[in-house]
Amino acid sequence: MVDHEALVGMLGRLRLTAIRDQLDGLLDEAARRELTLREALAFLCEREIARRDQRRVEMAVRIAHFPFARDLRGFDFAAQPSLDPGQVRELATARFVADGEAVLLPGPPGVGEMDLLPESGGVRSERHAAAGMTIASMSALASAGVR
Repeated sequence: MVDHEALVGMLGRLRLTAIRDQLDGLLDEAARRELTLREALAFLCEREIARRDQRRVEMAVRIAHFPFARDLRGFDFAAQPSLDPGQVRELATARFVADGEAVLLPGPPGVGEMDLLPESGGVRSERHAAAGMTIASMSALASAGVR
């Protein structure tokens, strides 16, 4: 039988830090759910991948040096009644980036299109970061009068 410390050491050596750091809780949850060995292994891998994805996003946000972080919950749609909240929330999913589509935010400078950029400051993936860069680029072009 492998003791706890040896298992923690092996997980660390394999750089499976999420599993290592939450080992007891994860094993207890797998046992409570009565997972088969294969299901338990998949469960542990899912947790490790989720942690790595989360860290990757956190690093991308730090590297981006956003001046502040906001999300759409704090956006004042009443201040810009011409915006469709549903459409803005759909854009926030950044599905258009994955689909290879372009999004133009037309309008004169100062109408709030750049206010939407920090909304993607809660960047959840590289796709959302790309969406933020796309919005920033399009807003800069619009501000420069490029049509």
